Amino acid sequence: METIRQIAFVCVGRAVGFGTLAIACIMLSFAFSPPTAFRAGALLALIMAGILILKAHYAGRQQPKHTEVWLYLEDGLRPRDAEARRRFAGVLRETYGRFAAGALAAACCMFFVSVVLVATGLETESIGLVVAR
Repeated sequence: METIRQIAFVCVGRAVGFGTLAIACIMLSFAFSPPTAFRAGALLALIMAGILILKAHYAGRQQPKHTEVWLYLEDGLRPRDAEARRRFAGVLRETYGRFAAGALAAACCMFFVSVVLVATGLETESIGLVVAR
């Protein structure tokens, strides 16, 4: 079961890594306004966490043969009976959940940074607006 857990971690981690790269590119496109960039990153990280939570929820209903983890497993390690499939789904659920928790933590941190940047007045200065007080 430990081999399945390692392979699941690599497969889900790679997918999350590509999603994170996309989020970073979108944040970079908002470089003119750092608070907006962090808000966009937080929102997209929340969406990613939601998708991972849904994947974790439906992991038990998914056939093991239709997962990427199945492709990387050797024939002897592939689940054959109902109990092995249940444990396989549990490993996938745990892995998706772990990455969802990380994405949620990242989203909270980015929201916090955005709030701090707005509180310091950086948002109006970064886009060139002059606010009379």
